[in-house]
Amino acid sequence: GCNCMVVGHSDDGKKTRIRLPSGSRKTVPSTCRAVVGIAAGGGRMDKPVLKAGNNFHKYRVKRNCWPKVRGSAMNPVEHPHGGGNHQHVGHPTTIARVAVPGQKVGLIAARRTGILRGGKKK
Repeated sequence: GCNCMVVGHSDDGKKTRIRLPSGSRKTVPSTCRAVVGIAAGGGRMDKPVLKAGNNFHKYRVKRNCWPKVRGSAMNPVEHPHGGGNHQHVGHPTTIARVAVPGQKVGLIAARRTGILRGGKKK
């Protein structure tokens, strides 16, 4: 559960009884730790980003991973998917595990590709 209440402690002080939200009681060691209050920053993702400048400042303080440019939008000297008269990959995107590092883009050592049809087998 996300919260509990301390019901009592043992006489020797090594065990603590807690009551879980389900109503069941559990005995845990008294050395266990807990957080009092709620986690900070809850609901941060609920607000929409609205514009690219907000994402720019968001990722500027984190790391240089924005904006992401598609490989098919690049030139062939910059990416294996680049080039051509239209923005298309032009060859299968699955690549072998033993491929050299410059080739390893796309679906690396894919066991299967495509949509997963049917449910899980019991």
